[in-house]
Amino acid sequence: MGLGQNGAVRVEWIAAVSLAAGAAAVGYLAYKKFLSKDKCCKAMVNLHIQKDNPKVVHAFDMEDLGDKAVYCRCWRSKKFPLCDGSHTQHNDETGDNVGPLIIKRKEA
Repeated sequence: MGLGQNGAVRVEWIAAVSLAAGAAAVGYLAYKKFLSKDKCCKAMVNLHIQKDNPKVVHAFDMEDLGDKAVYCRCWRSKKFPLCDGSHTQHNDETGDNVGPLIIKRKEA
């Protein structure tokens, strides 16, 4: 009782499809790991501000702020840490929706 010619072709076909699916899965995983440029997960936010420091920190006294202060959150401002509106171009280029941090003194 042999498989016959039809059964042998079917087994070879299943083996070929299994091998192709495995190769496709390995190829896809390798592409995602090494070649994919995911903006959301691996992109650096701070491109040029105080790169020699391990962490960029700015502190201000509330009394020194005046009535209103507008701070950058996109890291593209030429007046960092103050906002200069650079987030508009950043948002247009990346599809992001970041805006400034606005601190206002409470009106009495």
